[in-house]
Amino acid sequence: MGVYVQLLVRRYLTTRIIPLIAVAAVALCVALVVIVVSVMSGFLENLRNSGRTLMGDVVVAYPVQGIPYYEELIADIERLPGAAAATPLVDTYGLVRMPYPDGANKDVVTSQVWAIDPESFARVTELDRTIWWKPASSPAEAMAMGSDDPRRTLTGTEYENAKAMRHAATGAPGALLGMHVSVVNQRQRDGSYRPRVERWWMPNHEVTVTLVPISEKGTVSQSNSRVFRVVNEVMSGVFQVDKNRIFIPLKDGQELLRLDAAPIVDTDAEPGPDGSYPVVGTSPARCTQVLVRAKDGTTPAELRDQVADAYEQFWLRKAADRDARAKPPSPEYVSVMTWEQRLRDLIAPVEKERQMMRILFSITYLVCAGLILAIFWSIVSEKTRDIGILRAVGASRYGVLMIFLRYGLVIGVAGSLVGTALAWLVIRNINDIHMALGNDAPAWSWVSFFLLATGAAALALRAAARARVLGVLLWSVAALGLAGAGIGLMVHRGFLIWDPAVYYFATIPSEMDWGNALFTCIGATVFSVLGAAVPAARAADIDPVRALRYE
Repeated sequence: MGVYVQLLVRRYLTTRIIPLIAVAAVALCVALVVIVVSVMSGFLENLRNSGRTLMGDVVVAYPVQGIPYYEELIADIERLPGAAAATPLVDTYGLVRMPYPDGANKDVVTSQVWAIDPESFARVTELDRTIWWKPASSPAEAMAMGSDDPRRTLTGTEYENAKAMRHAATGAPGALLGMHVSVVNQRQRDGSYRPRVERWWMPNHEVTVTLVPISEKGTVSQSNSRVFRVVNEVMSGVFQVDKNRIFIPLKDGQELLRLDAAPIVDTDAEPGPDGSYPVVGTSPARCTQVLVRAKDGTTPAELRDQVADAYEQFWLRKAADRDARAKPPSPEYVSVMTWEQRLRDLIAPVEKERQMMRILFSITYLVCAGLILAIFWSIVSEKTRDIGILRAVGASRYGVLMIFLRYGLVIGVAGSLVGTALAWLVIRNINDIHMALGNDAPAWSWVSFFLLATGAAALALRAAARARVLGVLLWSVAALGLAGAGIGLMVHRGFLIWDPAVYYFATIPSEMDWGNALFTCIGATVFSVLGAAVPAARAADIDPVRALRYE
């Protein structure tokens, strides 16, 4: 039985074009599902990775009023078995006055301002990696840069200034701007950046940051402003971050928001000869967040539990300290979350969208099954006499059934493999494809299609001369299709599909989701076999006597 089953499956696959159409249909269905879900999975993975690299693994937050004695809290956290490093942060929103355009009326943008300690912040996050304007690390990297790329002429001072967040030559406090905070930065085809006007390259200029302190009573105080030298710009790859975030030194942020250490005066006492009240203590400096990085082998959830316990012990100790001039907020009012919990409002919808897309595009499995059912039903009808001969010479119903089931299995496997290869090719080059769509089509592309259309039209005329109706029809359709594609390319003007302002990331995820690809291939193969099952059962039920009389 096995010999003739293999023989007939191979014969049916290699002597007819219909099976190839079925393979192509399965391949396209598989490629469609794998491409869409891989991009969604890549987007979700990028989102998760960016969250961890931008804010560490665990975040302790008490906005506006901040956490006093945070240095002691950080020391307690860094002694935890699962903590690698911790850093203070002041998170607020403010106005940034840009140096452009010329004249008195400068652009003013609203930005998320992070006041950080650059040394400890770099240990918790990947700040060093995101600094953009730094010299090439090797001659090969320098050669790969464009001749007008500002990085080719850098000496390394800009990078060192960025890591210290201070302008070495003047000693002025430095600011790091997100790459898209400045509207003069223009992204190039290779992913690098150039200032639209060279003299507005931001590390050569200063910005004015204005912040508004909020009192413990929740009232708004007089705004404070400070000038910062732009020492560099950062590129995290998350558009919404790079468009809105600016980094300034922690001390400056605390002073602007009045969260720095300040003397406490007794206003009930008699003022001194100079009119000042006596100082009775010092109010501690505060930060609004503490970011924590986990050690290798410690999950964010495990570290979160450790940090929550550490904060509770810190609060109990400071609450019992009679010398403490400020009391830390109670643990029930302090947020201790993992980076994923902090981003849950963004991550959860993306996960649901990915699942929804997987379910919706899985309908293509039904298309595979229906197409194979129709094709196999036609083949069974055409091969009725062959089936009758097989039954007459001793083939069993099971043997006939296995011919078509194995036939469907081969089509499903072949289509899945071709579809996976096609999906891998598209995903690997998806940013190049997107970039090509963003430009006008080159002349050689539409000229080539017109030449192919001319050749197809000539073959259609040749078929007409030979009175071949099928040839005329097929070559005429091919000529019209090729000509239509040529016209489309000729009038094509570049357009943007992946807008970073909408999808957060500057580039399209280009990593293959192999787990999803395997799942999709299994699904397509199973539905291909199911589609072949009904015609296979019909073939197995054919009566050999009637089949031999079938015309």
